[in-house]
Amino acid sequence: MNEHALRILEFEKIKQQLMHYTASSLGKSRIEALFPSGNLDEVKKWQEETDEGATVLRLKGSVPFGGITDVRPALKRSKIGGILQAKELIDIADTIRGSRLMKNFISDLVEDRELDLPILMELVMTIDPPGALERNIRSAIDDQGGVMDSASPALRHIRGQIRTCDSRVKQKLESIVRSSGTAKMLSEAIITIRNDRQVIPVKQEYRGSFGGIVHDQSASGATLFIEPQAIVDLNNQLSEARAKERHEIERILRVLSEETAEYAEAMLENVDALAQLDFVFAKAAYGHQMKATRPKLNDQGIIRLKKARHPLIDRERVVPIDVVFDEHTHALIITGPNTGGKTVSLKTIGLLTLMAQSGLQLPVDEDSEASIFRHVFADIGDEQSIEQSLSTFSSHMTNIVEILKEVDFSSLVLFDELGAGTDPQEGAALSMSILDAVYGKGATIVCTTHYSELKAYAYERPGVMNASVEFDVETLSPTYRLLLGVPGRSNAFEISRKLGLPVDIIDGARLQISRETNQVDKMIASLEKNRKAAEEEEEKARKLKLEVEAKEAALTKKLNELERSKDDILKKAREKAERALKDARQEAEEIIEDLRHYKKNGQVKEHQLIDAKTKLAHALDSLEQNNSSASQQPVQKAASGFQPGDAVKIISFGQDGYIVNKISDQEYLVQAGILKMNVKAGDLKRVKEKKKVKPVVNVRTSGQTVRPELDLRGERYEDAMLKVEKYLDEAMLAGYPRVSIIHGKGTGALRKGVTQLIDRHPRVKASRLGAQGEGGSGVTVVEFK
Repeated sequence: MNEHALRILEFEKIKQQLMHYTASSLGKSRIEALFPSGNLDEVKKWQEETDEGATVLRLKGSVPFGGITDVRPALKRSKIGGILQAKELIDIADTIRGSRLMKNFISDLVEDRELDLPILMELVMTIDPPGALERNIRSAIDDQGGVMDSASPALRHIRGQIRTCDSRVKQKLESIVRSSGTAKMLSEAIITIRNDRQVIPVKQEYRGSFGGIVHDQSASGATLFIEPQAIVDLNNQLSEARAKERHEIERILRVLSEETAEYAEAMLENVDALAQLDFVFAKAAYGHQMKATRPKLNDQGIIRLKKARHPLIDRERVVPIDVVFDEHTHALIITGPNTGGKTVSLKTIGLLTLMAQSGLQLPVDEDSEASIFRHVFADIGDEQSIEQSLSTFSSHMTNIVEILKEVDFSSLVLFDELGAGTDPQEGAALSMSILDAVYGKGATIVCTTHYSELKAYAYERPGVMNASVEFDVETLSPTYRLLLGVPGRSNAFEISRKLGLPVDIIDGARLQISRETNQVDKMIASLEKNRKAAEEEEEKARKLKLEVEAKEAALTKKLNELERSKDDILKKAREKAERALKDARQEAEEIIEDLRHYKKNGQVKEHQLIDAKTKLAHALDSLEQNNSSASQQPVQKAASGFQPGDAVKIISFGQDGYIVNKISDQEYLVQAGILKMNVKAGDLKRVKEKKKVKPVVNVRTSGQTVRPELDLRGERYEDAMLKVEKYLDEAMLAGYPRVSIIHGKGTGALRKGVTQLIDRHPRVKASRLGAQGEGGSGVTVVEFK
């Protein structure tokens, strides 16, 4: 790709805008290296990944990139044996966590929404976050980059010594400072620090009263900062303990750095994947901001840009243009007045081509198409070189000579004011010859010009199309619209007449120009008139279409409302019938219960009970049919062909049973519980035999039932963390919605470790400390998703 074209088309500004949408320096580094590709397959993949990113942003709104930083320098230093600082290690832990969240985010989105995101999934599948390294770093270093007491037993012991020594030194000095006998000897009753030693400010004349070591003096010399002899030994012990602390911290950082080195190669691959993801989502977010769309792609020189907007011009001010290069058009000659938008149109075509070849979506309407070129050349603007003593014309010719050396059939060439800066006749002739040479090599050309001869050039050459930027003669201002197929007019006579130039002067001027030129101007004027008439008709048709669509939408809405009303009526009817059926069944059950009571007391015979049941069955059957009719459900057809042993349901009773014997084609003897009865075939429905339900078995681990709480009191920190991880998995398998972890209050180390582990667990929904009656701050309650 031609560097001069990238610069003159301001591709670098596009990259600068794109950087605003990155989440880290990782994405910025990818954008800095961004360069348009001339390979169709590669560009298609880039556009596909941008489209996948746009799909994710459309569904989720944002992407979890928090905590991810460029840790590649630290990883590379660890590989060569360097000792990493605590802040570098915590950045590595944060990046591991961020990579895990990103992987889960994309994977869950694909699984939950059943999306097809092959490129993003391929990227996240290469991410393998080393969780053990993250846990080891976080167990030793806090979020502010400080090494914690829990990093090692030795460090905890040393810091205990430091606190003890420091406390004893302070107590000793405070007793000296507060003593009434020494108050007059001190400049101030304070304890301060000099050379990392605790000292007191003593007046010069009392130097010998304290002994010890003088570490500093005031500017006047009247005050000496003395470490009294009474605390020299204690301060020495404190200094020794602090030296041990530094050595232990260095040892801890060395161990963590060595462990980091083991994962460095995998981590570098993870960071590369994260950099690409940041880049992809930056492209997607930039496209969303521009209201851009994904273009179709080809490598045949076919360009169809609908309502294309220059991305560096304010959307409220830019005028969209349509650009068409079909199978038969390979050159576009744009004419029109100065400041009418010719150069902007030319730059829009070039810049959007570069953006498409960089995997960026374009600020165009849907169904637009871009072509992939191996080379994009541009000769635009006044590039006069004072250093080389070249005129504007010479500068353009020097650039054009270089273009002619490299141009081929897979090139897009942009000429702005081709042949300008020299004699008009010679410039026009030279322009046509240059266009012939470039066109002959099969290149795609966009050329702006003032030369009227080039208007005829487009008519005489197949594959060359005229275009112009529109000028409103009434307002004497350009509209910046690009008109395809219509050459531009100078409009000099119309403008002069509007500005008040006498008509006889204008008529005299008309006589000075050739008859052919007049005919061309009249032809162009006629074309413009016909175009405007066609646009007006198109606008009328568009409005009519909108009216028809609005009426269709209103009718559809009314139909939907009628359907909803119909459904509501049917629903109410069904509910009413179901209530009536429920009431009837309840009444029937009460009658049967009364009959049983009478039978128990000897007041009714068995055949009377059966007769009563039969009557109730007929009543319920009638009610079922009425209910079915009310709800517009088909009446259950009489089943036939039952065999002894078939499982059936007595519809009127809602009771299951089985066929004992066939009495006739329309009647069967049915056993229902303890009762045998004759039942009509129409009152029977075949059912499947119920499967036996297996008893629920509690999930057990190592032969023990999982309890709803885990007691960690008295456990060592490392053992406790392992138990918590194992217990959370077992509790989820056991189906508990929430569990309690008892860690006690103590120093708070166990609680902090439990909280950090829970926060990283992918299946934990929330956690909190125990409430009153639950153990308070000595218990953490965990809720699962």
